[in-house]
Amino acid sequence: MPLYDLLSAERVAILGNPGDRNAVLETAARLLSGGDPRTAAALDLGLRERERLASTAIGHGVAIPHGRTPLLETSCGAFLRLAQPVDFGAADGEPVDLVLAMAVPEHHVQQHLQLLAELAERFADADFRNCLRSAPNAAELSHRLLDCCRRSAA
Repeated sequence: MPLYDLLSAERVAILGNPGDRNAVLETAARLLSGGDPRTAAALDLGLRERERLASTAIGHGVAIPHGRTPLLETSCGAFLRLAQPVDFGAADGEPVDLVLAMAVPEHHVQQHLQLLAELAERFADADFRNCLRSAPNAAELSHRLLDCCRRSAA
């Protein structure tokens, strides 16, 4: 599954007051759930449980919280840019301001691993990170993120 199929403009946001890591995960779960409160609560719990195992921060101010769930038929992602960085316990010690949360159907183990590898590679690019950080608003952030994903898939 290409990354651009994982994302949609409705699941890209800038959080002006992100709070702490748990508040960021809760917001991500709400976006991933498509508005269903029960699904949001289950996804939030899953993201928190995964985060307790080990930080999903990959360095350079980026985190990729993720989990598998029986509640979804297809994989989906949500992207959050945080106005104030949040401590995710990154190995490099940097707080996180770019978060790509992902929920994958429970039986999609290989797809889950492929998506994580693609995301890690994408966010290793400093120009890509800077492009996202410099977007003036959520609409432009969404455009930059989705446009980049489409171009790299072509």
